[in-house]
Formats: sequence, C-alpha cells, structure tokens
Amino acid sequence: MSPRRLRLLGPVILLVFALVALAAGLAFGGGAKEQLLLDAGPFVRWGLPVARLFVNIGAAGIIGTLVLALFALRRGEREFETALDVASISAAVFTVASAFTAFLTYLNAFPTQVRPDAEFGAQLAAFMLDIPMGRAWLMTVIAGAIITVLAFAVRSWLGTALLLGLSIAALYPMATQGHTAGAAGHNIAVTGLFLHLVGAAVWLGGLILLVVIRPVIDRERMGRVLLRYSSLALAAFLVVAFSGYASAALRVGEWDALGTPYGILIIVKVAALLAIGVLGAIYRRSLIARIVGPSKRELAAMQRVDARAAASTPAPGAGATVRGARGSNASTRASNAAARASLAQARAAGDRRFWGLILLELAFMGIASGVAVALARTAPPVPQEPAEIPTPAQRLTDRLLPPELGPLQWFTEWYVDLLWIVACGFGLFFYLAAVWRLRRRGDSWPIYRTILWVVGVLALLWVTNGPINAYQEYLFSVHMIGHMLLAMAIPILLVLGAPVTLALRTIRKRDDGTRGGREWIMWAINTPFSKVITNPFVTAGIFVLSLWVFYYTGIFRWSMVDHLGHQWMVVHFLISGYLFAQSLIGIDPVPYRLPYPGRLVLLLATMAVHAFFGVAIMAQEGLFVAEWFGAMGRTWGPTPMEDQQSGGGIAWSVGEVPSLILAITLAIQWSRSDTKEQKRLDRHADRTGDAELNEYNEQLARIAARDAQREAQGRP
Repeated sequence: MSPRRLRLLGPVILLVFALVALAAGLAFGGGAKEQLLLDAGPFVRWGLPVARLFVNIGAAGIIGTLVLALFALRRGEREFETALDVASISAAVFTVASAFTAFLTYLNAFPTQVRPDAEFGAQLAAFMLDIPMGRAWLMTVIAGAIITVLAFAVRSWLGTALLLGLSIAALYPMATQGHTAGAAGHNIAVTGLFLHLVGAAVWLGGLILLVVIRPVIDRERMGRVLLRYSSLALAAFLVVAFSGYASAALRVGEWDALGTPYGILIIVKVAALLAIGVLGAIYRRSLIARIVGPSKRELAAMQRVDARAAASTPAPGAGATVRGARGSNASTRASNAAARASLAQARAAGDRRFWGLILLELAFMGIASGVAVALARTAPPVPQEPAEIPTPAQRLTDRLLPPELGPLQWFTEWYVDLLWIVACGFGLFFYLAAVWRLRRRGDSWPIYRTILWVVGVLALLWVTNGPINAYQEYLFSVHMIGHMLLAMAIPILLVLGAPVTLALRTIRKRDDGTRGGREWIMWAINTPFSKVITNPFVTAGIFVLSLWVFYYTGIFRWSMVDHLGHQWMVVHFLISGYLFAQSLIGIDPVPYRLPYPGRLVLLLATMAVHAFFGVAIMAQEGLFVAEWFGAMGRTWGPTPMEDQQSGGGIAWSVGEVPSLILAITLAIQWSRSDTKEQKRLDRHADRTGDAELNEYNEQLARIAARDAQREAQGRP
C-alpha cells in the first residue's frame, strides 16, 4: 500500500467504524430513542452524539499529535511541520464540533423551536452563561478557538509545549459533563473521565499522526518514531484501562449489571481496547524492529550475498582466469541481484503487514470511540441521583458524612483520587526502573535514596487517597495535617530521593535532533524561569507567603467547593515544599545554591514565620469558610471553632517537626561537606608534600625575621 493511499485510508477507516459503532450503540442502548416528555427531536437525538464524537476525535488529533511531536519528531523538519498542521486542523474540527455540541446540548436540555429572534438568543445566552453545563461547553469552545489560532502560528519547542498544556486543560470542562455515578462518586467520576479522555487522546492522536506523516519521513526515522510512539501508547493504554475500569465500576455497580445494555456496551468497548493492546504488542515485539533495521534472518541473507559477491571478484593480475570465468561471474551477479530483490520484497511485505495492522488498529479505535460516545448517552444501572433527600454534607461534598474519626478510621477510611493513584504509580515505576537500569550496567545508586523515594511516594498516595482525603473536607484539623505533610514532610523524602539526578544518569541521550526525557529535563533546569523559581529566597518566599495568601483569601474556599481547586491545592503545596527543601538539602542540579550558613539562616527565619502562622490561626476569632465547615451538619467530634484551633496548633507544633528534620539534615550535610573538604586538602597536601604549609611557615618566618631586624635597628 502506497504511503499516500495509507494517509487517506486511515482517517476514513477510523470515521466509518466510529460512526457505525456509534449508531449501533445508540440503537442498542436506547441513547437515541424518543423521550416521553420534552423530546428534542431526531435531529438532536442523533446529531448530539455525532457532534460529540467529532469533539473527541478533534481533541485526540490535537493532544496526541503534539505529544508525539514533542517527544519523537525533530523541529524544523517536514514531519514536525506536518504534525503541527494536523494539530491545527484538528483544533478547528474540535472548535466547530464543540460549538455544535453546545448548541445541541441546549436544545436537548430545553427543547424549543429554533427561531432567529432576540428571545431565542437571550435564552441560549442564559444557558451558556448561567447554567453549569452551558458554561462548560462555552469554555470548551473558547479554548478550542484559542488553540486553533495558536496552532497555526506556533512552531517552537516552548510554544508547542504550552499549546499542549492548554489543549489538555480544555478537556477538563468536558470531563465535568459526564455521568456523575451518583452523588457519592462525583469527584471520582470527573477525574476518571478526564484521565480517560487524555489517555485516549494521546493514544488515538499519535496513531493518526503516524499514518499522516508516513509519506514525508524516511524508513529509518519512521522506525524510531514508531518505537517512541509505542512507549507513549503503552502508558496511555494503562491510563485508559485503569480510569475506564474505575469509571465503569462506579456506573455499573454489581457484576449482574453487565447484562444490561450499558454493561454490554462496556464489554464491547473493553474488547475493542484489548484488541488494540494485543495489536500494539504484536507490532512492538516484531514488526517495528524490522522497520528500524533488518532482522537476524535478513542480516544472514545479506552476509551470504556479500560473501558470494566477494568470492566472485577476481584477484588482481588474474586476467586470463577472469576472461575464462566471465560467464560464471555474470551468473553470480544475477543471483546476487535476485537475492537482494527477494530481501527487498520481504521487507516490503513486512511493511505492508505492519501498516495493515495499523489500519486494523484504527478500525478498533473507531469502534471504541463510537461505543464510548454511545455510553455517554445510555442510562447506567447505578442511579445518578440519591434516592433520599440529600443531607447537608451531601449537598456540600456530594457524598455521605463519614463515621466519627477514631483510631480505627485512620486505617479503614479511604476516599480514592484516581489522578494521584496514576501519578504515584508512574512515579514508583519509573524510579525503580531507572535504578534497575543503573545497576544493570554496573553503576551504583544509594539504597537509602531509593527507600526514601518509595516511602515519600507511598506517603503521598496515603495522603491523597486515605483518611486524610476522606476527612479533610469535614475537619479543618485533618486538612491541616494533610497540608503539613504535603508541604513539609513528603517533599523532604522526595528531595532526598534525588529523582532528577537519577533521571539524568539513566535516560539515554538523543543525538538525532529530537527531545526525549533527558533533553526536556535539561531544558527545564536551564530556563530563565527555573533560575528564578529555584532561587533560595524565592522558594522561601513562596513557601511562606502561600500560607497566608491561601488561607486568608478566597482560594481556600475554592479548594473546598471545587474539585479542581482541591487538585490545585495539592499540586501547589507539594511543589512549593519540594522547591524549598531542594534549595536547602537537595543534590539535584539547580542554577544557584546558598552556602550552608546562608541555608541555615534562611531555614530558621522560615521556621519563625511558620510558627507565627500557626499562632495566628489559633487566635482567629472567626471561622474559615463558615458556610462550609459551619454548615456541614456534623454531629460528632469537636465544634468547628474548636477544630479550627486544633488545626492552628498542628500548624504551630507538629508542623515544626519537618523543619527540625530539615535542620538536622542540613547540619549533617554541612558536616560532611567540611569533612570532604578537609580530606581533599589532606590528599592535596600528601601529593605536594605539604608544599603549601611549608611555604606558609616560611612566609611567617620571613615576617618574624624582618620584624626582629627592625626592632634591632630601633625602627617601628
């Protein structure tokens, strides 16, 4: 199959199978059947999921393309420009499809006749501005329009990376509009859908780009791109599988529910995804290697051909023999040419098999994409609204009030956060894989650093998914414990794990003009922004000031009422604490580091301000976010005001324990630094025979002799 025909056939196969699967899924699951009350009509019932399908494909074309361009392609080459062109076209599709989806969503929620008058326009504007569903789609359309404009103009590494971040952020409003899986699982459902959308976009968009750039890239470079894509696709597959399982578990409930139309559609989607995973494993293990280079069998055949060619070449001076064997040589050359042609045909056949599997994978991708949209229009077995009248805690947190916090609940109560399960899982895997690679090649890595990193990641997992996360919305004191752990204790463990140093020692350096993990880390370390943000005084300022800004502004309330605000809070405190600890005790490379006396003074000043912050909370007369903590309807535990004072005490007392650990660690490093310096001076003295000391003593002797001579002469 020619590359240009492949470029055209790939997207067509994807769309055809996606539309067929969508239509079949809607018909089977009842997602497009006529409603008994307030039916919007067949155009809306069928047009809305089709528009949503194009939104998903457009998002995949943006995100997957940009990810592959940043990690597998070379800037300035035709394939990089083609990738950004694909992202531009995908962004335009995403924007237009999002606008259609927003309009059809309005007609579906408020069935009315479309009229070109001011009243209809006012109703549509009110839906877009006042209703959460309308606002979410309006933000999606605006983000898509911005991405479309920027994608046509951006061609730099940094611009492409920023565009990728904006594209991923544009998926969050879409994630908030999926099934909520009942009041008790709203945050889990939103996070799971967001992860699912991002993972699927990376997976599908990268596959589309492979087909598109096939005509503009040579065979050798294509092999390297395929290897890098397969690694990205494997990570995306794991994210999609995990988030899909979590979301399905919330919406299906019991195993018996798999027999419902919703459950059967999930089974079809899972089967399609597993088929894609099997195809990916097949071409990763065998076919990609043949594209990157010849197989062992092909190498052996080439060596036999070369040996025959060398044997048929006459030695110098054997003229008569050459003339006598001319016919034999011609026969040998013909045989060699036939052998090479056979090898070329074999490699071409291997290429056809590989790209045939790619087309088959696109077909299964289309099936999975179509069924996924149909699932969003199909009623799940688990009710989406609570059967009873919501309690105050349910109205505020979308889940039931947990039992009273006692010793047992510190081990039994969990409220999972899928985002941090994925982050911690990848953090553990990549760190341990790097240590294994380092030891495999004979290099050493301190075992205590590995232990500290593992403990730190597990502590982060416990804070973001365990009892801290289960009770932090109801008890200010528990929230403060989580804050102290995120900002002070966990960063110390992670910093002492030295992940950046480990990554730079283990990630292979690229020499083909592309950027991998090592190149992006080096770029991040040496940017002007990094020089500012890692400055010790800046990190200390962020660490201290963020305490006051967070709790004494509306940001604290945002972190309570909005799941996105909660995620921002976790990320902010974790990063600010990590940067502060890195500036004091880290060994990872930074542009500037204070000498040890300066670090100790900076730590002591920060500890004083932090202690004053805890005292200020204890002396606070009003309640933080009173409409939240004061309206929870909690009948157990301390009163909200007493609990808040306990939180201030935790910030003042328990929060200083990590600071003390920082001070001890800093003192140990200072002592070791002095010891190392003294050993270095001793080794230098041994090599030079105490030349510097002897020269210094001789200088002192000359000064003493000169002073004695002046004294003898009566001169001062």
